[in-house]
Amino acid sequence: MAHAKTSYVCLPCRASYKQPYPGSGHDDRSCPRCAEPLIHVGSAFAAPRRRDVAGWRTLSVLLHAGVRFHKSCCGGPGYRPRTLSEVRARMAHARTAGEPFAQALVRRELP
Repeated sequence: MAHAKTSYVCLPCRASYKQPYPGSGHDDRSCPRCAEPLIHVGSAFAAPRRRDVAGWRTLSVLLHAGVRFHKSCCGGPGYRPRTLSEVRARMAHARTAGEPFAQALVRRELP
């Protein structure tokens, strides 16, 4: 029987790794390229290409705000911005509306 896998990323290396789900307790995994800690991003994650600098910047903002890519009841993680302009618009909305960044970043439509 195959074990379910989830994704981890290394932002400095712009690399993504599929690994078995973490067990109970601490999940300290390191990048095999640079030994920095990996960030658990979830099983519904699709990494940008390594050359896609803007895509990795967008991903970095999402991850630092606490947004992850876990499957929901409908199969996917829901809306996630894919461009820096979408991120900027949602961050501006969050600042003016007083909404938490993580909540504003996953809004499909802005009011």
